[in-house]
Amino acid sequence: MLDRSLPNGVMFNAYPDSIGAKLSDTIALLQRPEFHSVFSLFYILPTFFSSDLDRGFSINRYELNDKLVSEEDLLALKQLNIALKFDLVLNHLSVRSPQFLDMLQKGDQSRYRDFFIDWNNFWEGEGEMCDDGYIIPDEVHLNRLFMRKPGLPILFVRFPDGSERPYWNTFYQQINYRGLETVDLKHLRIIPSEGIQNIINQVNAKIAAGEDFRDVDLGPYQDYLAHVADIVESKRRYLGQMDLNAESEVVWEFYEDTLKRLADFGGKLIRLDAFAYLHKKPGLTNFFNTPGTWDYLDRLKIIAEANQLTLLPEIHAQYGKQLHSAVAEAGYPIYDFFLPGLLLDALDQGRNTYLLRWIDEIQTQSIRTVNMLGCHDGIPVLDLDGFATEAGYQAGLLETTEIEAIIERVLERGGQVKNLFGADGKKIAYYQVNATYFSALGEDEQKLRLARAIQLFMPGIPQVWYLDLFAGKNDYAATDKGGTAGHKEINRTTLTNEMVAAGLQNPVVLDQLEMMRLRNTAAAFNGTLQIADTPPNELEMIWTQEDDTISLKANLENHGFSINHSPAGVDAQIYTYPKP
Repeated sequence: MLDRSLPNGVMFNAYPDSIGAKLSDTIALLQRPEFHSVFSLFYILPTFFSSDLDRGFSINRYELNDKLVSEEDLLALKQLNIALKFDLVLNHLSVRSPQFLDMLQKGDQSRYRDFFIDWNNFWEGEGEMCDDGYIIPDEVHLNRLFMRKPGLPILFVRFPDGSERPYWNTFYQQINYRGLETVDLKHLRIIPSEGIQNIINQVNAKIAAGEDFRDVDLGPYQDYLAHVADIVESKRRYLGQMDLNAESEVVWEFYEDTLKRLADFGGKLIRLDAFAYLHKKPGLTNFFNTPGTWDYLDRLKIIAEANQLTLLPEIHAQYGKQLHSAVAEAGYPIYDFFLPGLLLDALDQGRNTYLLRWIDEIQTQSIRTVNMLGCHDGIPVLDLDGFATEAGYQAGLLETTEIEAIIERVLERGGQVKNLFGADGKKIAYYQVNATYFSALGEDEQKLRLARAIQLFMPGIPQVWYLDLFAGKNDYAATDKGGTAGHKEINRTTLTNEMVAAGLQNPVVLDQLEMMRLRNTAAAFNGTLQIADTPPNELEMIWTQEDDTISLKANLENHGFSINHSPAGVDAQIYTYPKP
């Protein structure tokens, strides 16, 4: 159990509009008799809030997105006795946030001038200024930087005085230019109307083509090009996520206000998204810097506890780095990003070897987890790998060749792969594969049943992605429409109410609901877990709490399994899958 204030049950996971058109449609689903006693928690993804990019993870304001969510929805969830989990996107905030807009308007006079990270101020004395106006860190720093995209993480911001200043931007960015209108050039009275229209036509053609509008021949009005360019720049629109400067007390005021707000919404568990990127210092990797990251976490924990919140730091890193273990030892629950890949190995290869090693570590080290199969992002693979340290190579949960074999199988089944890059734009590691978990399993319904059963019997809180529950398949049309982040849309299909109704007639959906109801209600899952000694192609897991016992016996080769529940004072109930 993560915390006494949290239920030790099953957690539903979806966007507010993953089912139907808004959150009320999902609540209507949870109110159906098929879902009675199935879920105790609900992880609502951040389009719950006012946001503009990255499917909610570029938050403008931590206020209800009134297009998708209402106060009545929160009351209905409370009446269902479902605790809520939210995201605090710790490392960044949208360019459309009040803080960033205030800086754009007021420049150096803005209260939020240091709310974000001025790249050149940060790297002053640690690199050389280039002709484009930003500092290129010394090579010793560049070689250590951990990147999420090719190139340096910079977005140039135009200040009211016309200066262009680079700001730290780890994740998404985009600059859009609005076309010129006649009113924009009305002060240029010396130029005849046909000349004004010619300027507008040429500049707007460049903007529409995504070309440099400064590279245009205005003929007899060429002397006005710099002035016209300044007007276009003043119409610049940004899209992206700006890294926050956690050295600023104004940022900590923001965190404190936000955590209180999340508690007021009914939050109990708070996922700290991208927290490992928050602490930054020249000379470090700027990913889970120590001791700075620990200092930040400790400070956040004090604020969270004051609001009766439990923090769940989100960390993606190679197993060999042992960051998951360090976070757990510091008293925080962790995401079990290892389980999805270990189950793909176990069910494809028909072996329990590596899965049992991880279960043993969880139990031996008393690691508190939230686990999953699929999720809004991708299936982690980087997390399973080893890592070379100064002390030598630290092995992963799987060998690199075995991880690559998992990736290859998922790609053969229609998945896609996401990689990480260095400052020079070269790939440094695979990161995740994108597919629905059902498709990653080869769209084998019995494999999905067994994967779900094992997840439910694992230590920790099982988190269930809505699309996995409904045996969703890879959505290639959404991927094609999704642009640069389209790989994520493969596993985010919106289910209409008609699709849900049809799904609830599907045996694989009903079987999962039956198993989840057992996991959510059986007292045994509040007790202790024992792993029976079995051949490598079998798995037996037994939970016991006083007189309540529930066990899973599975064959990892043919994927048949049974669940035996012996409640106190009641005859044993045996559930066999597939059902006769």
